Amino acid sequence: MGPEERVLGALEDVQDCAAFVISAAEGRTLSDYRGDRLFRQAIERNLEIIGEAIGRVAGLDPATASRISEHRQIVAFRNRLIHGYDLLDDELVWDTVNTEVPVLLLEVEGLLREKGA
Repeated sequence: MGPEERVLGALEDVQDCAAFVISAAEGRTLSDYRGDRLFRQAIERNLEIIGEAIGRVAGLDPATASRISEHRQIVAFRNRLIHGYDLLDDELVWDTVNTEVPVLLLEVEGLLREKGA
């Protein structure tokens, strides 16, 4: 698999995970996130995958990554989820789910359309 195919695969992973997060969070609240371990872990795992995939895009195709707003912060957020899990602020995660992930999904869908995927 060449670099361009790997970039497309990573963008598709972001699209899939972002769509899942948005769908799963629909109609749910911060209280639901805090109180439902399975729901919280599903959200966090998908956010981790998003960050890892964006990091891969950045390594393979910095020009494409630069067209994703906050791409560096997304990778940093992934690192906090994994390495600083005990220091996570539930409100910050929930705010990210509701404000940042929808923007990311739109950006990635636009990039995929441009790349013919």
